[in-house]
Amino acid sequence: MTSMSREQQVSRVFVQVADSLIDDFDLIEFLEELCAHCVGLLDVSAGGILLANEKGLLHTIAASDQNTHLLELFAIQHDQGPCHDCYRSRSERTNIDLHDSTANEDWPAFADRARLSGFQTSHVFPLRLRDRAVGAMNLFHTGRQSLSAEDASLAQALADVATIAILQQRDLGQEQLEKTQLQRALSSRIVIEQAKGILAERWNVTPDAAYDALRTYARARRLRISDCARNIIDQTLDTGEIPHD
Repeated sequence: MTSMSREQQVSRVFVQVADSLIDDFDLIEFLEELCAHCVGLLDVSAGGILLANEKGLLHTIAASDQNTHLLELFAIQHDQGPCHDCYRSRSERTNIDLHDSTANEDWPAFADRARLSGFQTSHVFPLRLRDRAVGAMNLFHTGRQSLSAEDASLAQALADVATIAILQQRDLGQEQLEKTQLQRALSSRIVIEQAKGILAERWNVTPDAAYDALRTYARARRLRISDCARNIIDQTLDTGEIPHD
């Protein structure tokens, strides 16, 4: 691969990233494509992304290859492995010799499984944004070749892109939740205003007096005023049961 073709490929990756982040997108598919780009751009044999849940436990969210051995290898890192350490420390670690017992002394089960899967070298990069970590990216070589400083820098950039995508998806989810809650609140307000109007006309009182009576009734029975209002509109609540002046 020439330098220019590599630059063009990197440019295409980030253009694709930008396009994907503008509109709604499938996060899993996006991250799996990112893992595939890592394999192509960095000349590694396999890669995967692990994401931490609300308890800080890592789970595989994407991988360049869906073979059972690779997925099992990632699964081990729920409890131990370089990704686990990388997520905790928020620091990258490259050129891990999986045959070096000293380098792998903190996660021997992972190293054993990795060698059985045919991998000789591993690299890990944190998924982080400033002081916020959400997971880690793990890359593997089936040979003993090293990852250059330039390639490590690109790998961290791709991990950063994954982080942005994940955090945006979470933020969009939160934003959507907030929008839903806002819409629900607005709808409830409309229902209450309609019920208030019905009571004011039926009792020949002011809308404020009707609202006060409805609110007092709901509070006395520990009901939501919006639910009482809907029942009035649906005619499932006898308005004669509501005390009023």
